[in-house]
Amino acid sequence: MISSAHRLNSKLTAALLTGLVFATFVFAIGFGVSEVNHQAVWQCVIASCEKSIYQTILYDIRLPRVLLGFLAGFGLAISGALMQNVTRNPLADPYLFGIVAGAGLGATLASLLPQSIHFVSLPLAAFIGALAAVTLVLAVIANNNWRRVEHLLLAGVAVSFLLSSITSFTLYMGEAFASNRVIFWLMGSLARADTTALLWIFPVILIATIIAFSLARQLDALLLSDESARTLGVKVARLRIIVLVICAASTAVIVSYCGGIGFVGLMIPHIVRSYVGITTGKLLIGSGLLGGCFLVWVDVLARTALDGQEIPIGVITSAMGSVFFLLLMRKM
Repeated sequence: MISSAHRLNSKLTAALLTGLVFATFVFAIGFGVSEVNHQAVWQCVIASCEKSIYQTILYDIRLPRVLLGFLAGFGLAISGALMQNVTRNPLADPYLFGIVAGAGLGATLASLLPQSIHFVSLPLAAFIGALAAVTLVLAVIANNNWRRVEHLLLAGVAVSFLLSSITSFTLYMGEAFASNRVIFWLMGSLARADTTALLWIFPVILIATIIAFSLARQLDALLLSDESARTLGVKVARLRIIVLVICAASTAVIVSYCGGIGFVGLMIPHIVRSYVGITTGKLLIGSGLLGGCFLVWVDVLARTALDGQEIPIGVITSAMGSVFFLLLMRKM
């Protein structure tokens, strides 16, 4: 009876998530500052666009933006889920762990240095920065040999503040116009959505997801304890390093095109975990789909809340995430 109810609940959750993804792509693409409403979008899809400009707005601006938002939310959410499971810490998140700060520093340096503003250097610089953040965190806890995994988060917060301060100093010393542009970009935005961004982000997120699913059973074993995982043949230290590297890669490529978007990896896995449980495979699927939809709608809110202005999505997610974080702390 319990098993039947569990299967029904799982099927219902899967159906709801599938419906949410479908509704997100159908309706979110109809929001924007231009006159292309849902009716015009539907006409473009089933027949032909009333005006040629409608086709340009739909396929060159709105659709890439929705796709980029979904991919970014998907990647940040599964990164958060992986980090929470691999560290057994419900507060782990790429933003709090220092990965976003490291990627932001790398991308900032690439943006401000002459002759390096092109589509190759930005993701690469962001990845190097994110990898540097992970290396610093691992170096801090190396002496205790993973005996106190909770120190990972504390080290991550410290590294995040350190790298953020270096970024601020770099911007302060940089040219005023370029620094202002980078400051706005670091707040998070999907305004750079285009084919290049999608071609960079999609393969990285896809490869990271495939690797994560291949490690799902080992991650499930790690949820019990390090000792239990070792008895099952899991190489715990290597597993954690692999997971942190793929989280760094995913976060870096997202930050390089979308800026600093915080707390998605903290909030979404917690919400999904209460419905699908802690099993890594289900958690990753649920977190990715819900995270993608969440960021798409945050972007819609950012573009439509104020007339003629766009609110940085990082500001919205940070505000929501801070409240969520405080509520979570009260329950712990």
